[in-house]
Amino acid sequence: MRTGIVLAALLAAASARAEDAPHFVGDLGLGVQRTQASAPGAAARTWALPYAYGDLGRLFVREDTFGAKLLPVGWGALEVVGRVSTEGSDGDGPGLAHRTNPRPVGVGTFQETPWGGVFADAFVDTVSGGTLLEASYAAELPAGPLTLYPQAGLTRRGARYEAHLYDVHAASTTPVLQLSGELPFAQAWVALAHVQWEPFSRAVRASPRVDARSRTSALLALAWRFK
Repeated sequence: MRTGIVLAALLAAASARAEDAPHFVGDLGLGVQRTQASAPGAAARTWALPYAYGDLGRLFVREDTFGAKLLPVGWGALEVVGRVSTEGSDGDGPGLAHRTNPRPVGVGTFQETPWGGVFADAFVDTVSGGTLLEASYAAELPAGPLTLYPQAGLTRRGARYEAHLYDVHAASTTPVLQLSGELPFAQAWVALAHVQWEPFSRAVRASPRVDARSRTSALLALAWRFK
């Protein structure tokens, strides 16, 4: 996530000096994230991190995913994408060797349809050589000044991806559920939050590197909304 956020922030600052250059549209701020422990003996992790979600011309950052729009497709665009992953450190625990975080790159699309947002990404991990496929749908539910975004999707991790993280030589397909919310206030400030839940596959639950049935994470952030 940090690489994409720094890139977006630097480009946004540079664009402010150039009258005809594209400007950043979206949210930049700071957040606190907490992720449930999954490894035996490990503790849940809480850390502060930059937050970014928005576009700078063809460039974009969506929390931990960043990239560039290549060409228009449907209600969105074909995109080249990268991901800043912490899945390696999520599996660390006492007595367990550290696994390098995956570094997925690939192609994807975000379709902003009249009925909600559709995300689809296909990654190859440059560390393990494994694949990571994701697809999800997000609805928008206004509730007064608050807006809620329930999201549901599927994630498929290839056998090499799972072997690198959990010593499991089997691909897995799991559902992912997320609920996000945003509350604008005081001119251009916005408070953001989300909670995400994903169960582990049966094969991953049997790994000696895992003693949980699922992984839950939550994020709280305060950002300035650029228009």
